[in-house]
Amino acid sequence: MALCFVSIGSNIERERNIRAALAALRECFGPLLVSSVYETSAVGFVGDPFYNLVVAFVSNRSPREVAAALAEIECAHGRIRGGERFTPRTLDLDLLLYDHRIVREPGLRLPRAEIGKYAFVLEPLAEIAPDLVHPETGRTYGQLERELNQDNRSAKRTDFPLEIGS
Repeated sequence: MALCFVSIGSNIERERNIRAALAALRECFGPLLVSSVYETSAVGFVGDPFYNLVVAFVSNRSPREVAAALAEIECAHGRIRGGERFTPRTLDLDLLLYDHRIVREPGLRLPRAEIGKYAFVLEPLAEIAPDLVHPETGRTYGQLERELNQDNRSAKRTDFPLEIGS
């Protein structure tokens, strides 16, 4: 069994889509460890703000199988692939970590580079796994979050009531 971390984001009907994503992930993978929800401005385009969070679960599926299941959940919730990278989204599910594995395959890179780039990924990850060590840097996610440049701290924790159980 592998410990998987997934980032979730939405800026189209974001409350409904975040709740639907959590339900679908729980149905597909079982109990979830869920971070707080963070609100952030759109990155790379002008658009409505996003809700972002990170969840963790254990799975016996391979990294590629987990990523494929995430893509199916996105599609089932109206995600349209193709076109520009930075656009509004009903749902964005990204496999961030799969245990401590480093994967460099076409279409699958783990750990995801976004962990070190964006507060809306690192802050919720550090919230639920502060002592977990990044497999490439050797630093914990708590350390990386504390070192995050103040200029990059665009994520703001919300009072979004999840009410999903585990």
